[in-house]
Amino acid sequence: MADAYIIDSCRTPRGIGKIGKGSLAHLHPQHLGATVLKAIAERNDLKTGEVDDVIWSTSVQKGKQGGDIGRMSALAAGYDVKASGMTLDRFCGGGITSVGLAAGQIMAGLEDCVVAGGTDMMSLHQTVMQDEMAAGSGPLGMGAGNPELAKLHPQSHQGVCGDAIAAKEGITRKDVDAVGLESQKRAARAIEEGRFDKSVVAVLNVDGSVALDHEEFPRPQTTAEGLAELKASFDAVADMEMYPGGPTFRQSIQKRYPDLEWEGVHHAGNSSGVVDGSAAILMASKGYADNQGWKPRARIVTAINVGDDPTLMLNAPVPAARKALERAGMTTSDIDLWEINEAFAVVAEKFMRDLDLDRSTVNVNGGAIALGHPMGATGSILIGTVLDELERQDKQVGLVTMCAAGGMAPAVIIERV
Repeated sequence: MADAYIIDSCRTPRGIGKIGKGSLAHLHPQHLGATVLKAIAERNDLKTGEVDDVIWSTSVQKGKQGGDIGRMSALAAGYDVKASGMTLDRFCGGGITSVGLAAGQIMAGLEDCVVAGGTDMMSLHQTVMQDEMAAGSGPLGMGAGNPELAKLHPQSHQGVCGDAIAAKEGITRKDVDAVGLESQKRAARAIEEGRFDKSVVAVLNVDGSVALDHEEFPRPQTTAEGLAELKASFDAVADMEMYPGGPTFRQSIQKRYPDLEWEGVHHAGNSSGVVDGSAAILMASKGYADNQGWKPRARIVTAINVGDDPTLMLNAPVPAARKALERAGMTTSDIDLWEINEAFAVVAEKFMRDLDLDRSTVNVNGGAIALGHPMGATGSILIGTVLDELERQDKQVGLVTMCAAGGMAPAVIIERV
């Protein structure tokens, strides 16, 4: 089987995902996608007419993020019309899946040059929800309002799930606050030392002025004392009805786990940030890379997917990592650096505990708690982040994984070449 190589990666800085506050929120999401697609082309003298496909991830494909944003962003970036495009949805995990699908096409010999990545503007998510409610369509929840599915697999609110998992695993408020604080410290150090500079490209307004050229979300002034004072965010949510006359989010979990009781431990300081962002990864076969004079930066060792309990929803990264390691014939000792998305601090804490990892090798430059989580784009951002850090430290192998709604997790292992 042929190898699939990563030639380059780039991403936007992450902007606060709130209209009126975030520096990217006034832009069209296709504009963010076009920004990274144009940058990856210009950085590598890419012949866009020879791009076999653009494989894109967007989690909320409604409103301005609908209509195959992958294809539309490529057109907006000035790509040749022969460069096809598609958009997928694996909830938060799609940015890894887009890379995995691109790698599979190349490794199967079906395609030679693919750009993978994703875009999500969380500043638009609330607007979409408000528009739906104004039109008389309330939130349908994780199962899209299917009562028969809810009987088989009750699915709750992700933040409530995070709190329930913490209680089930014996993970305390102090533990998750420590994860949040460390994320801020590491992100602040990475930004100060310019560790993201290789991959971050400025987002310009339509008139050419700079919209954003730096990470907007981090709070480097965060302290343990400040985190301890924050009120848990999801206790009230837990006791809200999922729909009028229906069970509460807490009852939905307790239908599957009747003896599980919990109090909230997650809040804004130890949960992923709401942000806007986009990322692109240029991938190619060896033959095509050689013909273009490109020097590959890494190869895809394996890319896998795992399903897990959809009721607790957030626990799949551990089995995903184990499956990836088994598929690659590796053990945890073969991985130099790890990226686990900090959707909620409990996800990262459980991941490190269950796999008995050296914490100094996990999320070296901070994670989504400090930097934000633009859902469908995050996986591609993390792959670029771990590649940059492997190069900076002159190490070889990285594993990237993340939880996704519905009880899923993709994972990918990359190796420098």
